[in-house]
Amino acid sequence: MKVSRRKFLRMSVQTLGGGIVLYVASPAILRAALQEEATGTPAAELTREEHSWGFAIDVRRCIGCHKCVQACKLENGVPLEPEYRRTWVERYEISEDGAVFVDSVSWGQDGPESIYPNAKRNGHESAKSFFVPKLCNQCENPPCVQVCPVSATFKARNGVILVDGRRCIGCKYCIVACPYGARFLNPETRVAEKCTWCYHRITRGLLPACVQVCPVGARVFGDMKDPESPVRRLIREEMTQVLKSALGTKPKVYYAGLQEGVR
Repeated sequence: MKVSRRKFLRMSVQTLGGGIVLYVASPAILRAALQEEATGTPAAELTREEHSWGFAIDVRRCIGCHKCVQACKLENGVPLEPEYRRTWVERYEISEDGAVFVDSVSWGQDGPESIYPNAKRNGHESAKSFFVPKLCNQCENPPCVQVCPVSATFKARNGVILVDGRRCIGCKYCIVACPYGARFLNPETRVAEKCTWCYHRITRGLLPACVQVCPVGARVFGDMKDPESPVRRLIREEMTQVLKSALGTKPKVYYAGLQEGVR
């Protein structure tokens, strides 16, 4: 049953014999009612456990075209400036002597030539280059949730980390705490933002925008509880790993074909 915040509050306070009786709901239901109004996602979807979403990226397929970043900005209203991003693509260059150089792809900002590898960088001959898409890892043990002083950042029961924009005070604690650099402060709303795997889409049976537009199938999304979902198949058939596993955050973005030197 769809329950908006206003309706929930009306249901929670009733009069009885001239007095007021308060019905205290569980924090999960209250948070779902608040989040429904903020995001447009039905409260039932925010509390359901039928899904456990997962994301995978095949680095060997990524061509650095930047369509995923463009789609994300358009879909989620992310400011167009390159420093504001919910997802981004990093270019790694490995020199012949083992030096690693990393920068962010800026297709559409600097022109298509910006994605091509350099033959030589700072005197180092380039041996190979590849692209690594990055986004929020929707950690099982999320530091961002732990440090938020007003509980604006929270984990839905299906595992996705969300932000209640009306609670956020813009303190940036979550931005500093995220070891993946996946958060930013929206300059207009002064609210912390990050990738939500397009929560408003996946709760309606659609793919995240970045997955939908990827021309080479480098981004894969699905239900981890379904053994035949695309993400489970990729994890089963390929050797995958997560970023910064030693931190104990238990990321839910899995990488196939990840090469040494990626951080």
